[in-house]
Amino acid sequence: MWPRPQVAAVPTFVHYIPIVTTVIALALAASLARRYRARGGPHLLWWTIGALTYAAGTAVEASVTVFGWQEWLFRAWYITGALLGGAPLAQGAAYLHVPRRVADILSVALVATVTVAAAFVLIVPLQYELVEPYRLTGRVMAWPWVRAFSPFINLYAFIFLVGGAAKSAVYFWRRRETRARAEGNALIAFGALLPGIGGSFTRFGHTEVLYVTEFLGIILIYLGYRRATRGPTAMETSTHDAPLPAPALR
Repeated sequence: MWPRPQVAAVPTFVHYIPIVTTVIALALAASLARRYRARGGPHLLWWTIGALTYAAGTAVEASVTVFGWQEWLFRAWYITGALLGGAPLAQGAAYLHVPRRVADILSVALVATVTVAAAFVLIVPLQYELVEPYRLTGRVMAWPWVRAFSPFINLYAFIFLVGGAAKSAVYFWRRRETRARAEGNALIAFGALLPGIGGSFTRFGHTEVLYVTEFLGIILIYLGYRRATRGPTAMETSTHDAPLPAPALR
């Protein structure tokens, strides 16, 4: 049983980390958008959207640090983070690892699931007595079952993002000229795990752990992405691209 964290009367240094995380995530989104314009492909489009929702989730966290807890910020945080933080990224990876027709079906199912979950997040009553000034947690939702959507989406993301990155790392390691892509995917796989680990702590009120793992995760992901896509050899030897990060579990 995790101990109940003490209420933070004022923001600490850790609470400001999402500001930097947002900047890095936006830089990654810009790089992905340029790659999408140059090469096309549904996986790059989904990843660009996913990097933007990742940035949106950490931007909301930063807003809570600056302005304090507000109901609309909490609902936006849960939707952009727990529901959308990993879903678009996972779907991008799906387009690389399953047939296009199957990926299209998964897209429809995922969008429907996230839409239904987001609708419940928007209408769920909140337990204001559990609200803390500078800490976000899904425990404030009065309907605990609403949080059941998050593990389901996170499992989907874990399979395609972490599993896809690991599979790609093994695939590219077989050829000397694609070792850089293998190393990049290994970095991405490790970075993909960190937000999910940090997100699990939010279920016990330790949201600050999530802020740290999101920051470290996006750094590893960005480095891995740059490593995996560096130079013409890395870009032309295979149709595989580097998958992106797993989401937070909230």
